[in-house]
Amino acid sequence: MSRFDPHSWTDDTQPVTRHLDLDWRVDFSRRRLAGRAALTFTEPGDGPLDLDARGLEITAVRTADGRDVPWRVAESESVRGDRLRLDLPADTAGVVVEYAASPEALALGWLEPVQTAGKQHPFLFSQCQPIHARTLLPCQDTPRYRVTYTARVTVPQPLRAVMSAADEGCEAAGDGEQTWRFRMPQPIPTYLLALAVGRLADAELGPRSRVFAEPETVEKAAWEFAEVDHMLRQAEALFGPYAWDRFDLLVMPPAFPYGGMENPRLTFLTPTLIAGDRSLANVVAHELAHSWTGNLVTNATMNDFWLNEGFTVYAERRIIEALHGPEVMALHAAIGRNGLERHLADFGPDSPFTRLRTDLAGVDPDAVYSLVPYEKGFLFVVLLERHVGRERWDAFLRDYIDTFRFRSITTDEFLAFLEEKLPGVYAAVDGPAWVDGPGLPDNAPRFVSERLERVQRLAAGWERGERPDPDTVRDWLPEEWQIFLQGLPRPLPEADCAWLDTTFHLTDSGNNEILVEWLAIAAASGYAPVLPRIREILSTVGRMKYLKPLYKALLSRPETRDFAREVFESVKESYHPLSRGAVAGLFEDTGD
Repeated sequence: MSRFDPHSWTDDTQPVTRHLDLDWRVDFSRRRLAGRAALTFTEPGDGPLDLDARGLEITAVRTADGRDVPWRVAESESVRGDRLRLDLPADTAGVVVEYAASPEALALGWLEPVQTAGKQHPFLFSQCQPIHARTLLPCQDTPRYRVTYTARVTVPQPLRAVMSAADEGCEAAGDGEQTWRFRMPQPIPTYLLALAVGRLADAELGPRSRVFAEPETVEKAAWEFAEVDHMLRQAEALFGPYAWDRFDLLVMPPAFPYGGMENPRLTFLTPTLIAGDRSLANVVAHELAHSWTGNLVTNATMNDFWLNEGFTVYAERRIIEALHGPEVMALHAAIGRNGLERHLADFGPDSPFTRLRTDLAGVDPDAVYSLVPYEKGFLFVVLLERHVGRERWDAFLRDYIDTFRFRSITTDEFLAFLEEKLPGVYAAVDGPAWVDGPGLPDNAPRFVSERLERVQRLAAGWERGERPDPDTVRDWLPEEWQIFLQGLPRPLPEADCAWLDTTFHLTDSGNNEILVEWLAIAAASGYAPVLPRIREILSTVGRMKYLKPLYKALLSRPETRDFAREVFESVKESYHPLSRGAVAGLFEDTGD
């Protein structure tokens, strides 16, 4: 027995899945996704096979040639879920599992019509990262193994199914249904398998990209993301040819819990990015960057998550630098550094969860999700780049991507490659302190720019009575507003909150990054006039990045705890299960 991934029952001495063939029917009335999953192995095998599952209703298991396969749930754990043990007959080339997913499956978000923009049709979307594909289908749910897949998805008319795969058309299925067909030729880890079903329209963005959204949203989305093709070409110039054929986008309903999800061929995006001024397109740059760092070269386990996210934040900011210049890139880096320092403080100075390489055995990755792998990882990559120089680093990065293309690797495998190609660099930058040490090492890179320093000086002068001149800040970028707000003391006196809001109309901001930063300050300061706006955001947005700071700020003051509870109870069913659980945890932490 050899289980290399602490979050999976996968045993690398057993047969390995190379292809999935899925046949699903989506029943909104019962919140039921049912059908079959056919698993094809790299080579025939026999004996025990352990698959990951959680809450699946399994009705039959057969070999690909029709022989019955004995099965049982051999073991269950709170984090890993169910160990589905199959006893394979001799020369088994694959198995077919007939099953249904639970209505409470963590991978599936079932939305009522009222939770959509159109208010007329329901919506379904999946979120398999980090370890939730096992709630959608029985599989070897570890990023170490990669699969291709084909799928047929039957849905009610007039709804459309889309997946992280090539769309091969649809056909009538009778009884007011239609079946959509998909094919994914590039091998992916199971967490990148994605499905959405809803009333969708689409608009072309370029020769390799389009945007899907509800009809009520698609025109705004097409305008907001019109520069995607240019962004894609800039990324290729930096990191090499795009390997996934298409880079399509799907703007999700508001309940989507993340800013974006980098599903190959079909990136999921929160509608909170539609600011009307293209100011939040950096999230698209991040998900696009994953096409090289994360999707093409993937962390082998969640212990190595920084390989996905640290390199992707670095790649995202290189794209931003190419598009908008080093001054804007420095602003983004400063915003990230501020967020990182907050999360490091939340964990504490010696927390093992502030290391890049983690040991998450027995720990739910969702429970310790933070900016550490993103922003500490980014700073480590920048440190390596600055030590060897950009020209050598860019050559190394291209070599790294080409060498591990369509592979999933561990931190040790990356470090061995680094030592082979750039000998001595890891030791020279005190790499062990970064990879296996807690907190932020003293040699963490800093970014300098005139715009950044000007904004930081204004924020630092607040307690001395200095105030920004409205004429001076009229042309600020949204990133400058974020940095200014992040630098203000908390809590603020009520009069200071009133001055800020009256002078700059922050409560009316259409940019959610600025708005939520401001509302969190105001709520933590007891500034009551913002409460209606906070209720509006908490009632219409499901993105965890916004929910958590707002609820946390409300819970920090006794006079707004009842308000927080009342809002949560009234809207929690509209949140995705991941968001609902994250917010419920905040109430538990405060004893409310």
